[in-house]
Amino acid sequence: MGDTRSTKRIYRNPPDIAESMIRRVQTGPIPHFNYIPPEGPIPIIFEDETFVVIDKPSGILSVPGIAEDKKDCVRSRIQEQFPLATGPMTCHRLDQSTSGIMILALDAKTHKNLSKQFEDRKITKSYLALVEGHLDSDEGTINTPIRKDIDVRPLMLVDHLYGKPSVTHYKVISREEFNGQPATRVELEPHTGRTHQLRVHCAHPKVTTVGDPKEGETSGLNAPIIGDELYGSDVNDPYKQRLLLHASMISIHHPITGKRMTFKAPDPF
Repeated sequence: MGDTRSTKRIYRNPPDIAESMIRRVQTGPIPHFNYIPPEGPIPIIFEDETFVVIDKPSGILSVPGIAEDKKDCVRSRIQEQFPLATGPMTCHRLDQSTSGIMILALDAKTHKNLSKQFEDRKITKSYLALVEGHLDSDEGTINTPIRKDIDVRPLMLVDHLYGKPSVTHYKVISREEFNGQPATRVELEPHTGRTHQLRVHCAHPKVTTVGDPKEGETSGLNAPIIGDELYGSDVNDPYKQRLLLHASMISIHHPITGKRMTFKAPDPF
């Protein structure tokens, strides 16, 4: 583990947001880790001449970072495994800490087709997560708007005034224990694709929040995903683990035939 950045937070909000509208949460130092991605080839779930479906390991970036030591990523490794691939390849991303299914296009035309499917929300995805504690409800929908925290990157925050609509459906799979602590295994289905959406929706209201919910908006689960170094418990808590969030299913239309195809990857936890 490397250095940590300062916990001092200065918020530059629009002038009509009063200080009393902001409910700040002290999450402690934001950890900064040395980037050491897992070695070895990326596991392939499916491939044809147009696209490839992979099971991304936790710990590797989806696309290259700005720094030279962050060039090793899913896209670069798949480019090595498929040297004839052309175009941008990545149609969507997973956080570095998140594992599971990703789709990469092998040519520019396929990339355009799949990107349009994502844009038009014709692609469905679901995730499995292990969250802290035992949830009271078995199923529900979280409708909580979020936006970037421009002063504390890479955090997101809940903003009922200026946040973008963000909707996640959840369903409890089981209530169990993890490292001797209560935990809930939950299926998460995002209906929007905001940065850190699932992590924020699980952790809220344990994240910084602006304003009060409008009609139809809800709170989150109040149960951070285990291993979440940004929105979870203190680094010394007994849950300490990799982020236990896994992209377990994706369903698309084949870019040439139009046939509906569903791919699954079992969670590793």
